[in-house]
Amino acid sequence: MTSLYLKYFQTASDGKTRSCKFCKQSYSIATATGNLGRHLNNRHPGYDQIGAEVGPNTTIANAASGRSQSHTHSISKPQSPIQAKPQIDLDLVNWFLLKFLINACLPFSTLEDECFINSYKFLDPTAKIWPRKQAETVMLQVFQTMQEDIRALLQNVSSKISLTLDFWTSCEELLYMSVTSHWIDDTWHMHKVLLDICHIAYPCSGPKILYALTQVISSFDLDARIVSCTTNNSQQAGHACQLLMEQMDSQKRPLFYIPCGAHALKMILEGGLVHLKPILSKIREFVIEMNSNCDVLEDFKQMVALYQEGPLKFPIDTSATWNGDFTMLNLVRKAPNAVDNTMKKHEETIPGCSLTLSPSEYSAINILHQFLDQFYKTTTNLCTTKVRTVGLVLFFIDHIVELITSCRDECCQDWFKTLADDMCDRARGFTGQVYNGFTFMCAILDPMIKRELVPDVLNSDKNLEEARGYYVREYTKNNHFMVIPSNVFVGAHESGCSSDIENTDAVSFAEEIARKRRRSSISLTKDELSQYLAEPPAPMTTDVLDWWRANSARFPGLSIMARDLLAVQSTSVEPDELFTSRGEDLLKRRYCLPFADVRPILCVNSWMQSGYRFRLGSAEIDFDRLVEVGVGRRG
Repeated sequence: MTSLYLKYFQTASDGKTRSCKFCKQSYSIATATGNLGRHLNNRHPGYDQIGAEVGPNTTIANAASGRSQSHTHSISKPQSPIQAKPQIDLDLVNWFLLKFLINACLPFSTLEDECFINSYKFLDPTAKIWPRKQAETVMLQVFQTMQEDIRALLQNVSSKISLTLDFWTSCEELLYMSVTSHWIDDTWHMHKVLLDICHIAYPCSGPKILYALTQVISSFDLDARIVSCTTNNSQQAGHACQLLMEQMDSQKRPLFYIPCGAHALKMILEGGLVHLKPILSKIREFVIEMNSNCDVLEDFKQMVALYQEGPLKFPIDTSATWNGDFTMLNLVRKAPNAVDNTMKKHEETIPGCSLTLSPSEYSAINILHQFLDQFYKTTTNLCTTKVRTVGLVLFFIDHIVELITSCRDECCQDWFKTLADDMCDRARGFTGQVYNGFTFMCAILDPMIKRELVPDVLNSDKNLEEARGYYVREYTKNNHFMVIPSNVFVGAHESGCSSDIENTDAVSFAEEIARKRRRSSISLTKDELSQYLAEPPAPMTTDVLDWWRANSARFPGLSIMARDLLAVQSTSVEPDELFTSRGEDLLKRRYCLPFADVRPILCVNSWMQSGYRFRLGSAEIDFDRLVEVGVGRRG
């Protein structure tokens, strides 16, 4: 009943038929709207250029000939065409162009490109593309409308909100900061939404980042609801978070800072790849040539079949990322003979220096591939895990530290020992920042981790008492703190005995003291946190949010704390943005946008990908419906 065609048809009083307002031709009420559209296009070309209020005396301009048509019921004197009211969903070309620029993250200057304009003129000479300034104005209005929707949405969030900060530099060498919010709703579903993108003026400093961040927090009225801020491990970002923590602490609003576990892992990996950089460059040049040269690729495949090596997946990832680097090592490990022989055969035809690998280079690859394979499994798990809790990331980092230490002690190569020492130093630098009472709280609320899998250095009684104090202080104000008797039957028995004593007049003061002491020793109690920790951890395949959804009734107070703290992000960006080629694609899109376009295009792009409605003022732009209109016009 929302089709645009229906406004040109009048429904009969019996509700069984519809008749065209122009020619009165009648159709069954069950007729598809597509058929109605075809009737309008065939019988009344140009109907869409007039308003919805039409009648039998309306004259419609013939789009094909430029002449006017008088219909069956037209009066002898032609009427002037009724001017169309501006309707946002009729300018199909420009709205789809706007969506195209948003999805592709292209600057609005694209609309001024001569080839771009001529292409549309070729397709439709009547199409008028919005000028750049008009497109920028409309886009800014869309951005403001959608951001207001996000602001209204956040006002209804009942749980605490965690923030993440991401930084990058554009082609104009301007520094930007993305501020993203994360929370878990009452039904235990995780939400993530970009709040804003801020330009940080040169030179970047902690106070400047703090100013931009507090502006965003205030504009969304989040001052009292933020529990943590996760950012990359730069000194300026850390300084800004420390200043924000001090501000919040002065207002008695606890806020915690989390350094990014993914950035830390990437930094550790970079230390492990230092020795291999020249080797990786040679392999990558060869693979890039192979991916683009059919002859080299065919020779390589024949060599793989000849030596029964592989299996391999083509085309091979050559991105300058951790996944790309490991793929280069994996290629040589899986198909060393095919790589060596193909390199030698095409050495003269491939530009540059010799690409063949020496025996010492093959040896280094064998040593480091086996060592780095555990890192690859870890990063893959991080990229594919649905909820990357703080506990899970600390568990992985702890495993990595143990692995580095163990391999260092077993290897006799001096260069490897130096490399392992550097990696250990980087790992300890991260753990020195992240190991504290707050991260302990976040870790143990992951039912897969609890205290059993928390790193030993972090797993202290002091941190447990701090967690218990935070729970009592922040989550018992509304009687969420439940005390569960360890033996309710013993307690009831004691209560019955005491009532008999109290009914006698011979009760002494000493007996009252003795009774209280006996009851306290027999009826030991456990709070929800103690009861939760006393149970064994859940299997590592458990969905954390599903577990708490199923067990929140057992831990009504603790589940509220878990809902707040499990939303705390262990990484400031999605791990695949750091470890896979997806990060390269994202950087390319961000890099090319000029200052005026960065904020509206990237924000609206993120909101649309998250499923939020594309709106301008009070009107929702339904692109699927616009497609229906366009197809209907073409009959």
